[in-house]
Amino acid sequence: MKKNLIIIVAIFLFGTAGFGQVKIGYVDSQIILQQLPEAIKAQGDLDALTNKWSAHIDSLTIELQNDYTAYQKNAKKFKKKQLEKEQKKLVEKQKNIDNYKNVKFGQPNGEIYRRNDEIFGPVKKKVYNAIKDVAKSENMQFIFDKTGNAILLYGDPTYDVTYKVLDRLKTGK
Repeated sequence: MKKNLIIIVAIFLFGTAGFGQVKIGYVDSQIILQQLPEAIKAQGDLDALTNKWSAHIDSLTIELQNDYTAYQKNAKKFKKKQLEKEQKKLVEKQKNIDNYKNVKFGQPNGEIYRRNDEIFGPVKKKVYNAIKDVAKSENMQFIFDKTGNAILLYGDPTYDVTYKVLDRLKTGK
């Protein structure tokens, strides 16, 4: 899909080159997100959630391991019904752990993905608006992100507007 978009943009650029000057810029969104205070806070909030959920999973796993150790230790003392009952408890605890992991981290519907959208949504919108403002003020028709799948093979630093976008975000101007 992205390759098709790049091909279409390239065709458009070369097709319109005869009619006027096309100005292109690029940003490094990774640098922006590493330096923008709102993005740093958002990442910290997301990391805190992830750590909280991971700690809960760890505690459930330790509890399961302790129960399993106790089960192994006492298995010879149990009668058949008690043995089956204890095995079912262990299986049920493992299912609960797996379910919790899936609810919190499962793709694509895990809570982490929804929370990521909630937490980073306003940041992404702010960054996009700053990019759009810089593009307009610099008379650029296109701005690529050299981070990710845009496949920017070469970029003249003259057209790198990363720090202009960061300035716009930080100063609001």
